[in-house]
Order: sequence, then structure tokens, then C-alpha cells
Amino acid sequence: MLESRPTWRDTFAALRAHNYRLYIVSQLFANTGGWMARIAIDWLVLELTGNIALVGLVVTLQFAPTLVLGPWAGVISDRFDRRRVLLITQTVGTVCNGLLAALVLTGAVHAWHVFLVATVTGTAMAIDGPSRSAFVGEMVGTAQLRNAVGLNSAIFHLGGLLGPAISSVLIVLIGSGWSIAANAFTSAVAVLALAVMRRRELVPSPRVDARRGQIREALRYIMGKPAIAWPMVLLGFNAVFGMNLPVLFTSAATETYHTGAGGYGLYSSLAAVGALCGALLSSTRRGIRLRSLVIAVIVYGAVTAFAGVAPWYPLFLGAIVGIGLTRLLFGTAAEAMTQLSTNAAIRGRVMSFYIMVLVGGQAVGGVLMGWIAEHLGTTIAFLVAGSVPALAGVVVAAILAHRHELRIRVSLRTPRRMVRIVRRSS
Repeated sequence: MLESRPTWRDTFAALRAHNYRLYIVSQLFANTGGWMARIAIDWLVLELTGNIALVGLVVTLQFAPTLVLGPWAGVISDRFDRRRVLLITQTVGTVCNGLLAALVLTGAVHAWHVFLVATVTGTAMAIDGPSRSAFVGEMVGTAQLRNAVGLNSAIFHLGGLLGPAISSVLIVLIGSGWSIAANAFTSAVAVLALAVMRRRELVPSPRVDARRGQIREALRYIMGKPAIAWPMVLLGFNAVFGMNLPVLFTSAATETYHTGAGGYGLYSSLAAVGALCGALLSSTRRGIRLRSLVIAVIVYGAVTAFAGVAPWYPLFLGAIVGIGLTRLLFGTAAEAMTQLSTNAAIRGRVMSFYIMVLVGGQAVGGVLMGWIAEHLGTTIAFLVAGSVPALAGVVVAAILAHRHELRIRVSLRTPRRMVRIVRRSS
């Protein structure tokens, strides 16, 4: 359990650090731009080839490097200066996206250009991920790490909800090339922010010498700490089934409510509103416990499943806000618990496995949930997306309750504490 009592005044406490202020503002742009480009690139490939399978290939090229290179990216993060690693990877992404945008806007683009850029940027981001997550602690130090991790995770999830909504509007109005160009610009902002940081104010983590067995060491470390292992288990189920909102929203807009691109944008915007509320709540929570993490994933699953069977369109829209809020609460809690439970010297390697679970789960889930939505319908897709993570949360809760000799007590006499987890009497 990680416990403290922040107040509303402490919601943005980590922003008192100059370097972190630069970083978080640039990451808001970069994450949103990155998601804009992902949506635009998928649409671009469909326009160029008319082949949905090749769209899936681009997604694979974007995410596969994280699955292949993830553990080694964690080793790089723990061995080398993380700020320099980020400068290199972000510069590579900026240049590649700028070149692709120029090709699209001039009409000179071919499908193989897109495949090449997806591979190179996917590789750069695979190396970037662990260093970016672990670098947060170097900017704010130990005292504000929990708040910074929460804000950082909130920005990531907000970008994942805002980016597709903005990109869908731009694609309809002016074409996919401008979404890719926007990503090149936002990446350049992130590079600039890293370049002008005050190096003397950074708190560098101890560097690990090169030796054999560092990846196995990280795996043993993860398996030996329930506060790291269980969040990753829950994250895996949620990433595969519950985090492919663009697939669900597209299906709802085209098959169920027939609202088209405008409806897709509305759903993404409502989810972003919920995520913003979740970001504020997550920054002021008292503590992070496995128990609260389990509750978060169960509630997220329940809200997602309800969206699939909502009998009234306004109820569906309200559930979308709830999905954004509960998804962000779970996501920030899972990452914060993982980072704060990890020794600084091994944090890069641990976060590399965390990112592998997150990205790999979404890559697999995108194909799976897309198939379910296509062949079984939108309602079933929403039900699966919600019920599987919720069931995983119930199973993990039962395991934790058994190991800690806990039980669930239900009392109708105390509505505010109707359901409580209490210790079994001997």
C-alpha cells in the first residue's frame, strides 16, 4: 500500500519543478499528436491500398518493436542517460513523421513509405518508452514522484482519447496529411523541451553496469513483488479487451447508432471529458492499494458493459463519460503503483515489461475486438470489453482475499459503506 493525504492544492504539486513543467506540457502535445498520427496513418493506408489487412500490418509494424525490443529497451534505460536517450528517439520520430507528412501533402506518397516510417518510428518508440516512464523520477525526485506519475499517466491517457477525436475531424475536413504534420510539430516541441531543461536540477538514478542476466533479474523482481505483478496482470486483461475504444466507438457510430464520423468524434470527446475528471481525481487520491486497483478495474468493466446494453442513447453517452473516467483512474493507479514499488536502479527494466503488456495487449486486442465487433455485433463487443476485465478483477480480489484472510461484508444499514472488505475473525 502507498499512502498519503494530498489535498486539492496538491493536485499539481509536481509542476513546481521547472523541468517537469516543460516536460508535461510538451507531452500533452506529443501524446495527442502521436495518437492523431496513428489514426491518420491507418486511414492513409486504407486510402492508398483499399486493403484492410494492410492497415493491420501497419498497426503491427508500429507496435511489434515494443514486443521484440522491450526488455532490451529497459536495459538501455537503466544503463544510459535517459534524457539523451529521449532526445535521440524523439528526434528520430520528428524527422520520420515530417518526411511522411511532406510526401502525403505533395501527393508523392506510396504504401511502402508508410510501412518504412511505421517500422522506424515504432522501433524508436520501443526504445523511448521505458526511459520516458523512468525519467519522471529524475525530474521531480522522490517527494513528488507519486503526483508526477499520476499526472504523466493522465496525460498519456488523455492523449489517447483526444488524439483520435481531433484526427478524425482533420481527416474529414483537410485530409490525413495534416494530422501527420501535426504530430511532427508536436514531436519537435517535445525535443525542444528536453533540450532546454536545467540539467543541474535533475536527480539522476544510479546507472547499472553491463552484465549478463539483467532481463531475468527484472522478471524475478516483478514476480517477487505483488504490488508490481498484480497490476500487470490486471493491465494485461484490460489492455487486450478494454482499451481499444476506437474500435468500440467506430462500431457504435456505424452499426448501432448510425451517427458516422461526427458520432465517433462525439464519443471520443465525451470519453476525454471523463478522463479529465479522472485525472483530477487521481491526483488527489489518498493512497494506492491493490484493493482500490481491483475495484477500479471492476467498475471500469461494469461501466463499459453497461454502455453496450444501454436502452437509451443519452444513457449510452453518459456511460462513455464514465468509461473515460474509470479507465484513467485505473491506468494512473496501475502505473503509479508499479513505479513507486520499484527500486530506481531497476525501474527502466520493470517499466519496459509494463509497457510491453500495455502495448502488446492493445495490439492483440485491436484485432480481437475488431473481429468480435464485425462478426458478433457492437453490443457483444462492449460486453466482452467490460466483462472480461471485470471478471479478472473479481478473480484477483478472491485470490488476494484468500491470501490475506479477508472477506467481503455487505450491510444495508450503512449505505455509505454498504460493501466492505474486512479481516476474517479467527
